[in-house]
Order: sequence, then C-alpha cells, then structure tokens
Amino acid sequence: MPHPTDRVRAAYRRVAEADRPEVWITLRPESEVGAEAALLEERLAAGEDLPLAGLLLAVKDNIDAAGLPTTAAHPAYARTPAASAPAVRRLVAAGALVLGKTNLDQFATGLVGTRSPYGAVRGAADPERISGGSSSGSAVAVALGIADIALGTDTAGSGRVPAALNGIVGIKPTPGLVPASGVVPAARPYDCVTVFARDLGTARAAVAAMSGPDAADPYSRPLPADVRLGPRGVGRVAVPAPAGLEPLPEAEREAFAAAVAALERTGAQTAEVDVSPLLEAARLLYDGALVAERYAAVGDFLAAHPRGADPTVSAVILAARDVPAHRLAADQHRLAAYRAAAGRLLDGFDALLLPTTVGHPSLAEVAADPVGANARLGTYTNFVNLLDLAAVAVPAGEVRGLPFGVSLITRAFEDQVALDLAGALTGSDPGELHPGAGVELAVFGAHLRGQPLHHQLTGPGARFVEEARTAPEYRMAALPTTPPKPGLRRVASGGAALACEVWKLSPAALGAFLAALPAPMSLGAVTLADGRTVVGFGCEEAAAEGARDITGYGGWRAYLEAVRA
Repeated sequence: MPHPTDRVRAAYRRVAEADRPEVWITLRPESEVGAEAALLEERLAAGEDLPLAGLLLAVKDNIDAAGLPTTAAHPAYARTPAASAPAVRRLVAAGALVLGKTNLDQFATGLVGTRSPYGAVRGAADPERISGGSSSGSAVAVALGIADIALGTDTAGSGRVPAALNGIVGIKPTPGLVPASGVVPAARPYDCVTVFARDLGTARAAVAAMSGPDAADPYSRPLPADVRLGPRGVGRVAVPAPAGLEPLPEAEREAFAAAVAALERTGAQTAEVDVSPLLEAARLLYDGALVAERYAAVGDFLAAHPRGADPTVSAVILAARDVPAHRLAADQHRLAAYRAAAGRLLDGFDALLLPTTVGHPSLAEVAADPVGANARLGTYTNFVNLLDLAAVAVPAGEVRGLPFGVSLITRAFEDQVALDLAGALTGSDPGELHPGAGVELAVFGAHLRGQPLHHQLTGPGARFVEEARTAPEYRMAALPTTPPKPGLRRVASGGAALACEVWKLSPAALGAFLAALPAPMSLGAVTLADGRTVVGFGCEEAAAEGARDITGYGGWRAYLEAVRA
C-alpha cells in the first residue's frame, strides 16, 4: 500500500484526469486531506494499528460526515452535521481518509443515477450510459480509481446495481449489521449502508470495521450466537430455473450461464429453483403499499420544498401520501409470507446466485422511460432487504463491452458465506468478516476433511482456519468406536506433536457439539505448537487403556494410510 500522502496526491491527479465533476457534491480540498494523511503517517510510525490506513473513502451524500454538508441531493435539505455517522466514524478510526461526499439519486430514490439536480452521473466505462443508482457517485469514484472504498446505501439495490454497471464489488450486508444512524432514511426498515471497492478483500475489511450495533439505530443488530462462518464445504448454490431468467436479454443469459459454469468449476454444486416468489416480493417495494415508508422518511419535506426536487423522485414519494393503513397492513402480511417462502427456497442451499441487474441503459433511454428503466434494473435486487437477506455483488465478465455482474444472496447474517462463494467465483480470498465471532476447535480424526463426520462441522457453518500440530505433549490411541476415532490425551512425558485441523464455529454450534458428544469423547483445552490454546477433541483416560497407541504415526490420516497400505 502506498504512503497515505502519496495516495492522496494520486487521487487528486485522478480527479483532474477523469474530469467527472458530477461524481461529487462536496470534494474536500487536497490540502486538507493531505494534512490528515501526514498526521496518519505519524500515527503509523508511532506503532498504531490502523487496518485501513491510507485508504481513501468517498461517502454518499445521504450519510453524515462531520463538517461536510449532507444534502441527499436536494439543495434545500442541506445541513452540516457535527458528528459523523457510525459507519463513517468507524472507518476513519481504522485509518480511512474522507475525500468528500458523492452524488446520488435524490433521497436515494432510484437505481439509475440520473435523478439529481447536481447532474446525472455517467457510467465509468461509457459516459453515454448510466452509472446506476442511487449510489452513483460512490460507485463511479471507485471505478475510476479515485477512491479505494466508497459508502453507498441500499434499500432496493443501490449498493449492487451500480457495482454491476461499473465492474466493481458491492457488499450489501445483512440489514442492521452496519448501523444506519446518521443516514437520511429512504425506507427505514429496509435501508442498509453498503461498501464499494475494486476487490473483495478491501470491501470486506471496510464492512468488518463498520459492523456492530449502535444504540442510536433501533434496527441495528448483533451477530446471533449460531452465526454460520462458512459454506458447506465447496458450497451448494441455488440458481434460477429458465423462467426466472426471462427478464434478461439473450446475451446476458449467456453471461450468467458462464458465471454458473465458473462457479461449478470451483467444485460448488448448483441446482435450479423457482425464484418467482422472490420476484413477486420485489414488486411490493414500489408497486405496493410499502412505498409509504418513503413518504414517512422525507415526504413532508418534499411537499414543503418542491423547488429543487427531482420530478420523478417527487412523484414516487408524494404519491404514497394517501396509502391506506389497511393496504400497508395487508402488504406487510404478504411480505411475511414471502419471507417464509424464501426460507423454503434456500433450505439446503448455502446461497442463491442471481444476475445483479437487467441491461445497461443509455442516458437517453432512461430519460425516455425513467420509471420503466428503473423497474427493470431492480428486477433481481428489490426483494433482498424486504426478505432480510444479505448479498455480495461481483463482476462476472462483459456483455458487448460493458460490465456484467452477478450476486450471491444468503440468509441474514450469513454474509461470510456469500463472501466465500463470491471469492471462489472471482478467484480471490476475501478473508474473515467476523474474526472475533467464533470459537476455534481442533479436530483430529472423524471430523477432518474427507472423513465420515466432517459434515457435522460444515453443516452448522464451521470455517476452516488451518492445518496445525499440537505441542509435543500428547499421545493418540485408535479407539474401537463406530466410526473409528482417535483418542487424544495429554501426558506428562513421552508426548509428541500430532497433526490436526483447526476450524472456527459459532458458540451455539460448539455447544451443540458438546451436548451431543458420545462417550468416551470429550472437549477440552488443547495447546498447539505455536503456543496458543484452543478447544479440542480428547478422550477419557480409561478409554485409551488397552486401545492401540498410534502416536508414532504423527496423526490420524497417516495412521489410516498405513492401515490401508
């Protein structure tokens, strides 16, 4: 990573080269950001741990950044907050430097990136085409190489559609994982703070830094005790049956088929499912009474300040003013049914792979049909927050020279699963999203990869950490159990360093292991060769008496190979 001051100079050179003023509503002076970069370098030299040190951050202008105006792309709405939103504050605390505030579809209402009095944000690859919205400026700032990370928001797809149309990564976390306090609401129960970056690892690091409840956001949530930390082995992924892909042009269907084939080449298993319940649920956000949430957010302001309002945004939001309460209640009941249907659809799968969006319209096409073009773009995104799901959008090639993208969609709090599968698809390692969330467990025999009880680890979502060896303080016996298992025990002398695998799993999954553990097995502290202590499988002392001692083989796999030979 370049020194922060060098990175700042490079970013402002790129701002001048790109000549895209519509990306920004407020761009900070280079001298201010450069001075902060110099202070950051002093902190690094003093030994501070700043995991995002020197990464340049663009902030969508419906998210508060201290000292910079928040406009939500309506000039009369402008106010200058004294404090940053928790998402921004946490990134800055990790070493990120704020470049400025980016343009957006006004009040985050739109997926096109053209609904702003500050100008239409043009696509990074083709300035005659849209960038996608509402987080348009943030996505283009990253795609053009100006910012390293950028914050967006996503209610209907605004953290994913711009990622797909600009060939970058977009992570839309589980609703509530990143607090939305300090964010101008669009539809408060379904709003998410999202991240754009050019690679999965950088985007993951930003989400990790931002995650965690905030008392000011009643919709923020902690990780559950049974959080899944990985997919089932290489993963089992649902894909749409052909009818679910009918909205796509033929060339995009071919690109999606290529993405499915690429995922299968990683070893993942795929199976077709009927996604029509999801696509039906998507229509509730704008075509149903749930649009009343948008009026509740900013409707009174728009009614009082028509000057400066985008006409399409104003029409969408103000039309929701007279939605009857009984219609809203009915649609909320329908939404509950769709959530149950989504749970059934995902049963037995780690994730759902979908195209991120449909088509890539030109600026002229959107101007001719603003509502219809917007609706098509949200075909595969509108339902995700409504159904309490998480998604990771990644590039998946090109269609006619323009970026094409796909999304891995998972149940709430299974963000790591989506990241791992997206990493497999793109050939990258995203790293751990929740490094402190799980408990490390050392396994020695039947739970190793390829062994008969391995599914008991992957079923509850355990994540592989490493192959390791114990400290030289243990002996191993082959126990006469079904299936055969090794018995590990610590000894005062005559021990050896024995091979194991270390996995990380949720506290609830570890508790389930302990509750179901058959005699003579036990769980206890195991010391590894590097000196750290983890939970590990052992056995009762009496069980090893009379059993064959296999310590000399160095581990269970070596013993099995010797027996087979």
